[in-house]
Amino acid sequence: MNEAYEKTLRGVRCGETVTVKKLTGDGALKRRIMDMGITKGASVFVRKVAPLGDPVEITVRGYELSIRKADAETIFVD
Repeated sequence: MNEAYEKTLRGVRCGETVTVKKLTGDGALKRRIMDMGITKGASVFVRKVAPLGDPVEITVRGYELSIRKADAETIFVD
């Protein structure tokens, strides 16, 4: 794993705001994430994490959405 992008959205705690640095994953997954507004440079606020860690509720570009932890692991943040 590239050291510059070691923290993923999955590892962010509730109440933290992070900036998206890189998206990984296959073409369809990456396109779906980008269609939700999660793009490089976007600010993401982690609102809630479900008790078992899935899903993660976030706020991005002024709206709320929930993503699976598997998807959150493909989003590298700073």
